Amino acid sequence: MGEGRPQTALIEQQKKISLTAVESVDAFSARQIVLTLENGRAFIAGEDLKIVGFSKADGSFSAVGKIEGLRFSPRGAKLIRKLLAK
Repeated sequence: MGEGRPQTALIEQQKKISLTAVESVDAFSARQIVLTLENGRAFIAGEDLKIVGFSKADGSFSAVGKIEGLRFSPRGAKLIRKLLAK
């Protein structure tokens, strides 16, 4: 992680998720939410997902629903895979 804000992720009883260092919400549906973080991307999977809070100013994000998974992808991961594949 760079010099940016500290990044945290908290899942409470698989019913609520909160993240920090979020720059934008790129896509959302009842099954998946895609976020851009300061150092990459986050993919939240679940059922009946609903965004309950997002502040671009302080980078806070929260959602509720049945949280089934959280995956992180570092910034530039696609480019690195393409370069190594050749």
